[in-house]
Amino acid sequence: MLNIDDKNITQEVLSKISIPTDDRMHTIFTGLIEHLHSFARDVQLTEQEWEKGIEFLTQVGKYCSPERQEFILLSDVLGLSSLVIAQNNRKPAGCTESTVFGPFHVAEAPRLEPGEDFSQGAPGTPWFVRGKVTGIGGETVANATIDIWHADGEGQYDVQAADIHGLRCRGVMKADLQGNFFFRTVVPEAYEIPSDGPVGSLLAAQGRAAWRPAHLHFMINAEGYQRLITHVFNKEDEYLTSDSVFGVRASLIADWVKHAPGIAPDGTFCPQSFCTLDFNFVLNPAS
Repeated sequence: MLNIDDKNITQEVLSKISIPTDDRMHTIFTGLIEHLHSFARDVQLTEQEWEKGIEFLTQVGKYCSPERQEFILLSDVLGLSSLVIAQNNRKPAGCTESTVFGPFHVAEAPRLEPGEDFSQGAPGTPWFVRGKVTGIGGETVANATIDIWHADGEGQYDVQAADIHGLRCRGVMKADLQGNFFFRTVVPEAYEIPSDGPVGSLLAAQGRAAWRPAHLHFMINAEGYQRLITHVFNKEDEYLTSDSVFGVRASLIADWVKHAPGIAPDGTFCPQSFCTLDFNFVLNPAS
């Protein structure tokens, strides 16, 4: 077609897709093109606004690194991550809910022994965490691989700051034959998602807060079960209802119990106040 205009451009683009109509990518590309064009028409997008959008996405790409995934952060603050997770993780009642992955996971985190302290000197209140991994029928899930990561007591991840050398507040461990796990770290605090990049500018332009409530990340893999990516939140956190990435679920809110100095769950004496968390995970069988 030579006489392209704002009325026929969408159909012309769609007509160039040569993928079979029963191919999943045909569905995705068709929907993407139709919705992008509808968006431009609905808001009467100007050329200057289009250019600004292209520059924004370019900057998002430039801010991505092995330690920081700005595109995941963008997806998170737009609610897309949470929407996709909800659509793809409809589980039977009783299974632990999934939530957003976040931009600060690091592959090949240190391997942990049961009960190990992996805070590596990070600031924060000592924290003793234990729980159990089971299936939907209460059956034991032995030897589940548990990947854990979180911010420190100042609300900062190890990969965010140039003055933090090496990995801390993250690690990978195995549940035992009964599905039990136990580790020590420090209590994370609420934090603002990175505001030094394009996603931070986007939130500012929308007049939105950038806070995330304190949480602990878990990614659990076990043979015969669906992978679980989730958080555990502090029930006392003030940002539970205003999470900037829409990741909070009521079932994932727990009591982070405070204790006076004394004997800790691992039998050692803790000379300062500490916290404990008991939280069990229920996995959904693989289809």
